[in-house]
Amino acid sequence: VLQINKEDVTALQCKVVCLIQNGNFKEALSVINTHSKVLTNDVIAFEKAYCEYRLNRIENALKTIQSASQQTDKLKELYGQVLYRLERYDDCLAAYRDLIRNSQDEYEEERKTNLSAVVAAQSTWEKVTPEDLGLRESTYELCYNSACALIGQGKLNEAMKKLQKAEGKIMVRSEESFDVTEEDIEAELAIIHGQMAYIMQLQGRTEDALQLYNQIIKLKPTDVGLLAVIANNIITINKDQNVFDSKKKVKLTNAEGVEHKLSKKQLQAIEFNKALLAMYTNQADQCRKLSASLQSQSPEHLLPVLIQAAQLCREKQHAKAVALLQDFADQHPANAAEIKLTMAQLKIAQGSVTKACMILRSIEELQHKPGMVSALVTMYSHEEDIDSAIEVFTQAIQWYQQFQARTNYCCCVFQPKSPVHLSLIREAANFKLKHGRKKEAISDLEELWKQNPKDVHTLAQLISAYSLVDPEKAKVLSKHLPSSDTMSLKVDVDALENSHGATYVRKKAGKLTGDNQQKEQGQGDVKKKKKKKKGKLPKNYDPKVTPDPERWLPMRERSYYRGRKKGKKKDQVGKGTQGSTTAGSSDLDASRTASSPPTSPRPGSAAAVSATSNVIPPRHQKPAGAPATKKKQQQKKKKGSKGGW
Repeated sequence: VLQINKEDVTALQCKVVCLIQNGNFKEALSVINTHSKVLTNDVIAFEKAYCEYRLNRIENALKTIQSASQQTDKLKELYGQVLYRLERYDDCLAAYRDLIRNSQDEYEEERKTNLSAVVAAQSTWEKVTPEDLGLRESTYELCYNSACALIGQGKLNEAMKKLQKAEGKIMVRSEESFDVTEEDIEAELAIIHGQMAYIMQLQGRTEDALQLYNQIIKLKPTDVGLLAVIANNIITINKDQNVFDSKKKVKLTNAEGVEHKLSKKQLQAIEFNKALLAMYTNQADQCRKLSASLQSQSPEHLLPVLIQAAQLCREKQHAKAVALLQDFADQHPANAAEIKLTMAQLKIAQGSVTKACMILRSIEELQHKPGMVSALVTMYSHEEDIDSAIEVFTQAIQWYQQFQARTNYCCCVFQPKSPVHLSLIREAANFKLKHGRKKEAISDLEELWKQNPKDVHTLAQLISAYSLVDPEKAKVLSKHLPSSDTMSLKVDVDALENSHGATYVRKKAGKLTGDNQQKEQGQGDVKKKKKKKKGKLPKNYDPKVTPDPERWLPMRERSYYRGRKKGKKKDQVGKGTQGSTTAGSSDLDASRTASSPPTSPRPGSAAAVSATSNVIPPRHQKPAGAPATKKKQQQKKKKGSKGGW
């Protein structure tokens, strides 16, 4: 037909549709542009917009749809898809709602699925609380989209249940339908399992998440977007560890067509992680290049500047890092608080705590927050600058007083001081007491007591402080303390003693029966006297021998102790050849001579010594058979021992 008439509209339309069905979108668009005079937007707007959409020319597709004179249902369907790709979720939601309301055909389920996908995207990327659309979760796609919306809200456990439900629907469909191949089922399950692993990662179950991520990668799914997301998540788990594995996973994020499969925030997160990985692998130039590119794309974003500052710190260029952060804070005042916190951290790392305090005090929106006040007081205390710490407390208390006054003026009703204000006053008083500023602490405690006269704890602190400055005033204030009767606690002593944590447990008295009970009744409260046990005496104790009066003293402190004689050697046993003894060794033993007086008590000699002052004390006497038993024990040991010489 076209050979006969090249400008035949119907034939050209048929050719374009055939090319689209075969996936030849470029050739189809070329035919449309070549015959633009005949194939105007009114005639072939849908086909042209669809080719541009499939070729990822999303902006051109939107212009083609908007330039069409008549908005047909299929153009509206494509319009919704284009808006979703452009991440214009509000307009997309309105377009799908209009389609569902004004159309009735067999594609209603697909439209509801797309509508739920838009709601999930709003919840995930824009942090919008999704409205209940009343969609029945009849398909696994609807269950999956519902789970994504719940993840955006932080409801991870509910999202996991939805994903498990979607997984079950896929398995049921695979059993009922014979047209679905195993590859299709694995591809659908891979997406669900990837989202399950992401939930595990958010819950802190990184080992389980990593295992599931690696299982999906082993299946080698054809979805490059899924692989890129999984690879990125594995890199975030690895952090600065297992860098070699992270460098391999980065290649999956560079696959062709990834930029068309993921949202802008996903692509941005992947680029951030690439820059961080370059920093961890000491690729300084690559890190600077990636972070500079990210900063040019998003000038107001914090992360590129923080990555550059971190890289400078790794190169020991702290001054340049602080200057870079200061420039960014000056250019973007909205993000100055986060940047100044980082600058303060760098100053602390350098040891400049006072400069860090100055930077923190320059953050006006955080200056009077309890956390900031606590941090400043701690840092000033570390530097022993007590006056500056008290000044921080004073400024914060004054700020809350002014805020309270403004609130009272607007409301025209007096309101009590806020809990934060009162807690700051109490902490200031405690701090001043700790550092010897008693008079200043007393004024703070008096203000607290005026706010709550029934606060016994504050009153006790006030009395304690006055006792060091003005004892008379302390006595006057002590009259306001409640009596001991009102302060006593109703405590069941028996229950307390029998409790699990009691260190002393009273033993329960046994039941008395028969004669014992009568004896107890007769004796009343009279306690039985315990008989004293006689002390044990040595076996060889001789009552005729007078005990040594110095027996309780150590041997060196006794009057008859002469010390050991130096220069005298004992029998030279073991000298010379085995078994031989030195000649005359027994003759040289002074202990065997009768004339030598004993220098110290010797065991077993009590019978040969008269009852003099050198009598052996009973506690030093040993049984006569002791040496023999010792020898027997040694013989038994030798018999039982193993081994040889």
